[in-house]
Amino acid sequence: MKKVSRVFVLALSLLLVVNSLALAQVIVERVHINTPTVRVKDVARINGVRDNQLFGLGLVIGLEGTGDSAGARANIQMVANMLEQFGISVEVGDLRMRNVAAVMVTADVHSGVRSGDRITVTVSSIGDARSLQGGYLLQTPLQAANGEIYAAAQGAVSVGGFNASGGGSSAQRNHSTVGMIPNGAIIERDIVSDFSNMESLNLILNEPDFTTASRLVSIINQVFGEDTAWAQDNASVMVNIPFEYQNNFVGFVAQVEELPIQPDVKGRITVNERTGTIVMDSAVRISTVAVSHGNLSVTVQPKTYVSQPQGFSGGETVVVEEYSIGVYEEQNNFVVIEGTSSVQDLVDALNAIGASSRDVIAILQAIDAAGALYGELIIL
Repeated sequence: MKKVSRVFVLALSLLLVVNSLALAQVIVERVHINTPTVRVKDVARINGVRDNQLFGLGLVIGLEGTGDSAGARANIQMVANMLEQFGISVEVGDLRMRNVAAVMVTADVHSGVRSGDRITVTVSSIGDARSLQGGYLLQTPLQAANGEIYAAAQGAVSVGGFNASGGGSSAQRNHSTVGMIPNGAIIERDIVSDFSNMESLNLILNEPDFTTASRLVSIINQVFGEDTAWAQDNASVMVNIPFEYQNNFVGFVAQVEELPIQPDVKGRITVNERTGTIVMDSAVRISTVAVSHGNLSVTVQPKTYVSQPQGFSGGETVVVEEYSIGVYEEQNNFVVIEGTSSVQDLVDALNAIGASSRDVIAILQAIDAAGALYGELIIL
């Protein structure tokens, strides 16, 4: 009898374990049903393959009286230095130029560019120039953070707008003190990464997450064999290069980058209070809360009337202003928002209250403060 009971208990325990695993699988599938499947290259990058920033100080010439004024000394000093290099000595105080503007030239350079490649640069005024329209950038060396020169920029500045004035009136379209020179810089030094004789590579997640890192390791090991990849932390995954790919690093990386992966997402609500924009992630949930939201309006209205003195009083007629203040507050009852299982439910619940975007922002902040919001609230 005892043996039968033990067998029954064991069978019941196994059944409970199987049911629990099945339920866990259903929950996992339900949670990730809205998470898209993307390529590895969309969620991770190879450590060492990165962009570089270049910058340089230059002069834009040929402006039609819209350059820096005499109060901006940078352009005058730069022109004096340039003339000095050509053997022309001038006093800085003698220069008066409204057709020249001092600018900062910036660019982003991708890894792997070679000498002779062209890149686009951005030209921005650093003085009080009114517009860079029609200007031409003189040759400007571009350096990296280490102080070494990697490119040289030159060419006509494309503003994409205008700034015109005259007779006390003005007209402006777009921002005319920042422009671009498409393919305006030439790379002078190679910017390459050496991956020869590498036995492993390091994948860096764009959005650090333990779950995503674990899935990345799993999919790589499924394709290339066990122990090919392992996670160092929530942002870094090390990958051993298989023996058959030792002489084909590019081909191995190309296959890894094309592997499908379902990244995990953290519940987030991003709010831009300046524009009233609200973006909710699919993983955001809230628990059951009661919400009452009413707008408070304060109105101040001036009233003007004439105060007339009594006859033979010697007084003067004066204009008097009085202000009437009115306060109005909406009378709203409590509305219960049930715990939501999807973003659509949360949106429907907030719309049921009849709240505007500004009101929704205030409600979300209050729900988060009450501890009923399961997700990260980001205020821009």
